Amino acid sequence: MRILVQKFGGTSVAGLERMQMVMGKVKNALDSGYKVIVVLSAMAGETNRLLEMASKWSDAPNRAELDTLVVTGEQVSISLFSMLLNDNGIKARSLLAWQIPITTNDDYGNARILDIDGAKLRELLEIYDVLVVAGFQGQTPAGRITTLGRGGSDTSAVALAAALRPDAECEIYTDVDGVYTTDPNIYGKARKLPKVAYEEMLEMSSMGAKVLQIRSVEFAKKYNVPVHVRSTFSDDPGTLVTQEDSSMESVLVSGIAYDKDQARVTLRKVLDKPGIAAGLFGPLADAGIIVDMIIQNTSSEGHTDMTFTIPQKDLNRTIELMKKVQADLGATELAYDSGVVKVSVIGVGMRNHAGVAAKAFEALKEEGINILMISTSEIKITCLIEEKYGELAVRVLHDAFNLHSQDYEG
Repeated sequence: MRILVQKFGGTSVAGLERMQMVMGKVKNALDSGYKVIVVLSAMAGETNRLLEMASKWSDAPNRAELDTLVVTGEQVSISLFSMLLNDNGIKARSLLAWQIPITTNDDYGNARILDIDGAKLRELLEIYDVLVVAGFQGQTPAGRITTLGRGGSDTSAVALAAALRPDAECEIYTDVDGVYTTDPNIYGKARKLPKVAYEEMLEMSSMGAKVLQIRSVEFAKKYNVPVHVRSTFSDDPGTLVTQEDSSMESVLVSGIAYDKDQARVTLRKVLDKPGIAAGLFGPLADAGIIVDMIIQNTSSEGHTDMTFTIPQKDLNRTIELMKKVQADLGATELAYDSGVVKVSVIGVGMRNHAGVAAKAFEALKEEGINILMISTSEIKITCLIEEKYGELAVRVLHDAFNLHSQDYEG
C-alpha cells in the first residue's frame, strides 16, 4: 500500500473555493495510486477567534479546557472537507486524534506526541481511500484532549507518516512554494532551494523561518521521513527536506535566516563564583523561558557581566524573575533591550570549509553593522545586531555568499 500524507494549513482551507483546490491535490494523489491521509488545520483566523473568546470568559483560562476549545477549529475543517470528498465520489471519512488515537503527554498547549496507532490507520485505509485527520491535536493516556502548539499540524502530518513508514510519504502544503535562501519578502533575489538537509531546516526554523514548525522537522529527522514543502496554489515541485548527502556538503551556505522576536538582557557586576549561572538560568528554565545566546564577560575583581537573549514575548516575565534573584546574584544593574534581531548564516557545507565566519563578519563591517553577540554551531553562525540593520544585514550576507546564483558552491 502506497500512502501519501498531505497537510494543508489554514489559508488552504479558508473557504469552499480553497477546499476545492485542496480536493484537486487529493485527486491527483489518488490517480497516482496512493491512499491518502489529509491533515487539516483550522480555517485561517479561527484559532485566534477561539482564543479571543476564551479571554473574554476567563482572565486565566485553564490550559486543558483551552485545548478542548481550540481543537474545534480543526473539527470543522475535517468534517466539511470529508463532506466535499464524499459528494465528489471519493470514499472518505474524518478522524479526530482520539479516534486513532494520537497519544501525547499532558503538556497542554504544547504537548509532545508519544505514540500513534499505525495499525488502526492501515485498517481504515483498507476501507477508505482518504482519511481526513484533524491536525494540531492529540490526547493524553487518560483521555484528555491536547494541542501540539502553533503550527502543530505540520508535526501531526510528519508523525503520521513516521507511524506508517516505510510506506508513507509526506507533503506539507502552504501558501509558499518551498524553502528559500532567505525570506523573499525581505530580498527579491532569494532563490527557492530544491533540496534542504534536515539539520539546515532545523536551524532555519529555530532562527525564525516559518515554513515548517521546528518540531515537525525534528520528527522527520528522527524517523527519516522525507518531507516535500509545496504550494497549495501551484504545481511547483517545491523543496525536499531530507537527509544530508554529498551534494549538499559541496554548498558552503544554503540560506540566511532572520529572527526579530528577540530581546537581550544583561545583569552587571554579578558575583563571579560557582553556582551563579545556575541561580540565574534555573528560574528561567523553571518558567519555561528559552535562553539562546549567552555571553559572560571577563571577570574583574570578583565580578562579571552576564548577557543572554530570549524570545521578545518573554521579556516582561524575565525582567520580573531577574529582579527577584538580582540581589542573590550580587548584580548591581539589570539592563534589557528589545530592539535587536538575530541574523544567521546556515549551511551543512560549513563543516568542511573554513572562512565562513570571517567572510560574514567582513561583509557586515563594510556596511557599518556592529555585532552585539555571536553564537556558532557546526552549520550556523548567528549574529545579534540592532533591529534597524536587520533587513540590510540579510541582503548583505545573501550577496556576500552569492546565494542568488543557482550554481553557487562556495
